[in-house]
Amino acid sequence: MTRTPLNPLQTFVAAARAQNLTRAAGHLHLTVSALSHQIRLLEERVGCALFVRGPRGLKLTAVGQRLLDNVAPHLEAIEEALKPLCARCDNALSLSAMPSMTSSWLLPRLPRFVTRHPEVELNLDSSIELVDFADGRFDAALRYGGGKWPGLVVEPLLEEWLTPVASPSLLAGRARPRLELLGDLPLLCPEDPWPEWFALHGGRPPRRYAASFSDSESRQRAAVEGIGVALGRTTMVRPLIEAGQLVALFPELMKSDSAHYLVYPERSRRHSGFAAFRGWLLEEAAAFRAAPPTGLFAARRRMSGGGLSRRRKRA
Repeated sequence: MTRTPLNPLQTFVAAARAQNLTRAAGHLHLTVSALSHQIRLLEERVGCALFVRGPRGLKLTAVGQRLLDNVAPHLEAIEEALKPLCARCDNALSLSAMPSMTSSWLLPRLPRFVTRHPEVELNLDSSIELVDFADGRFDAALRYGGGKWPGLVVEPLLEEWLTPVASPSLLAGRARPRLELLGDLPLLCPEDPWPEWFALHGGRPPRRYAASFSDSESRQRAAVEGIGVALGRTTMVRPLIEAGQLVALFPELMKSDSAHYLVYPERSRRHSGFAAFRGWLLEEAAAFRAAPPTGLFAARRRMSGGGLSRRRKRA
């Protein structure tokens, strides 16, 4: 007979102690469906029900109570045995971040963190996939969205604003574009919220768009190469504007429904490497918000109110 995996046993103990699937799932950073699946696997393994499910939550069966009494002390002993080993890795920090945020905002600033905290070994995974903190591989993530990630600590970093941007090469030989005639230029990515932009600032959308790209970095690069006008996120395009690779066509902006957040499980608060990174990251975000932008962003801006009326795609 094969050995029983630890995951179903850990899930069972958490559910037994919480006496509620939703609370147990939140504690383990799992969905209720995933937690229920683990419990079903264990019940199939032992050949009988471990819980009686009622309107007020879960109640252990006699077999379930006996299993809890036998298993829980051993799981606690495993946790105690791992603590000294985990402490040795307290300065190794694993971070997940979206590629767009990594390349445009985080990487240019990381040398300052490395200089300040040479003792922290940072392992950065650049991916659009949401991470499962329950497997222990990641300590924190930088995410772009609406700020709702249940069961996790969510700290806001940067708001996001949208504005049309283009390369100087695309604008060469053209008259300075007027806000109401923006639709006459080759625009990129119909999946972006251009309709909301035109509804807010006037003008007509084009009959067709010049090109479409599946990710934010490609859209940004296409604008730099002069393929068309992108509806750029100011956090991403501001460095390119300051470097002269892009031009903000107008001082007008549109606020996005999404923003940038630092997301992490409660356990990461006890991680000294994460504490150092979090403190540094919040300082960098505050400095970015406070710094006066250069280029056309320095013009007096009309901060157009209202968010987007439809859900943005993940970058």
